[in-house]
Amino acid sequence: MQIPQYLHQLKQCARRQTPLAAKKLHSQIIKLGLINHEPLPNTLVDVYGKCGLLQDASSLFDEMSHRDHVSWASILTAYNQANLPSKTLTIFPSMLASDGLLPDHFVYATLVKACASLCSIRVGKQVHGNFIVSRFVEDDVVKSSLVDMYSKCGAPKIARAVFDSILVKNPVSWTAMVSGYARSGLKAEALKLFSEAPVKKLHSWTALISGLVQSGNGTDGCQLFVEMRREGVDIVDPLVLSSVVGACANLASLGFGIQVHGLVISLGYESCLFISNALVDMYAKCSDILAAKNIFDRMLSRDVVSWTSIIVGAAQHGRAKEALDLYDEMVLAGVKPNEVTFLGLIYACSHAGLVMKGRTLFKSMVDDYGISPSLLHYTCLLDLLSRSGHLDEAESIINSMPFEPDEPMWAALLSACKQHGRTQMGLRIADHLLSLNPKDSSSYILLSNVYASAGMWDQMSKVRRLMGVLEVKKEPGYSSVDLGKETEVFHAGETCHPMKDEMFGLLKEWDGEMRKRGYVPDTSSVLHDMDEQEKERQLFWHSERLAVAYGLLKTVPGTVIRIVKNLRVCGDCHTFLKLLSSIVHREIIVRDTSRYHHFKDGKCSCNDFW
Repeated sequence: MQIPQYLHQLKQCARRQTPLAAKKLHSQIIKLGLINHEPLPNTLVDVYGKCGLLQDASSLFDEMSHRDHVSWASILTAYNQANLPSKTLTIFPSMLASDGLLPDHFVYATLVKACASLCSIRVGKQVHGNFIVSRFVEDDVVKSSLVDMYSKCGAPKIARAVFDSILVKNPVSWTAMVSGYARSGLKAEALKLFSEAPVKKLHSWTALISGLVQSGNGTDGCQLFVEMRREGVDIVDPLVLSSVVGACANLASLGFGIQVHGLVISLGYESCLFISNALVDMYAKCSDILAAKNIFDRMLSRDVVSWTSIIVGAAQHGRAKEALDLYDEMVLAGVKPNEVTFLGLIYACSHAGLVMKGRTLFKSMVDDYGISPSLLHYTCLLDLLSRSGHLDEAESIINSMPFEPDEPMWAALLSACKQHGRTQMGLRIADHLLSLNPKDSSSYILLSNVYASAGMWDQMSKVRRLMGVLEVKKEPGYSSVDLGKETEVFHAGETCHPMKDEMFGLLKEWDGEMRKRGYVPDTSSVLHDMDEQEKERQLFWHSERLAVAYGLLKTVPGTVIRIVKNLRVCGDCHTFLKLLSSIVHREIIVRDTSRYHHFKDGKCSCNDFW
């Protein structure tokens, strides 16, 4: 076999991802004494990198007696493909130091890609500066890579300047720029540039849709996906599907999520690991934990994301035992948990009062897996201890952890002091929280209630005055109810809805029935200066009550009512929804900022521990 034939065979190995065949060819080349004949060594390094044999690629590169620009481009690309961009940048200086070579356009493109992967704009600018003074300054491929790098690093203005300097703009550069605008939340700019693109293929649509979803414009992303389908674009790559499924998860749009799931099945992508992971997460976040578990159980292969998604989902839906059992199965399956896995587990313990188990998991995370706890891990542990009445230990953790405690941590501890009747400790924590000049309106409401409960009217008045001076306002509450093919959104105090009379009549009817069962409205969350009767009327117009009234008026008897709220459910609405579930004989699921509440037969899945 001659050198051209070996080159052809090696390229086939790279294309087909057949590492064993590549190694066999390598052995033959060595036996025939052809190993130093160009371009065989460079081709072998490239093939090993593309086949995932990084160690073999690195060893061969180190043994090469002569290395040129192609050699360096091949090994740097191999590190990028192995998801080791930091290593790419680390070994690059040896190119000049060891081989006396300056980077060419291929090497520049590889370095820029490494910076993009690391989101390292500082190093990226250094590479850009070197590129500008090089003789390759007009290379459009490198410029396209720079557009991508600046877009991923959140610098769309610089990306656009580079984009405008490209003489012949290829689809890669258009896609990168559209993605950069969309990811940065510049929706109008992204849509305008997308409309001007000469070619709109699947990758372009994916960049636009994924970018919008990532920047929080999930609704727009879903609408564009529908438009893409109408345009007849073939989905030959499932990446866009995972983005749309993710949008459904964030929006809690179960109806549309089910439709996309059907499309996934019809296109044959359900067995794709990252699609299945996205579906597990979507169903869990759309309050259908049973569907999430069903998909998880059918998965042929599972990675840490699969396990973590179902564990976190079970935890948020109040299924602490199930979450912990899944963790045991995960460990037995040989899958190493990550930081997010432990957040879900400690969260599960927190909302079930499993103090000893939570402490053990926190210790195991550090000792067994070498994971350094983040501020979120400490916040979860603090929440666990505070809820369960271990307030001194919780305060000790706040004072000893390697992070500066933030406002939510002190507020959580203060709330626990109020809940467990630790008045003196609560007042001390309240004074400290007040000295931090809190930003969140809920902190001021909590402080006001704590001082009022202790009869410290001067301090309470001070908090109220501060709220006025700082113009602190409670975030307006809103709730959406999913009706399958449509979603209706209600804002607190909304009085202009076409069906307001029917909804208010239903709310009054339920109120009368509940009072017969001993219900007494809890008006502590209404801070307005008004009489008690008016405060009770204010509770009537909380957004989740409007949403559930509308849902019951518009849905078929017996169906589950699914509501998403942008704030934490107040104590009175929680009691109201528990009683309502027994009156109307419906399951009502509410996703708030804290967790998922499944109201059924007069009880809630959180066991009033939220």
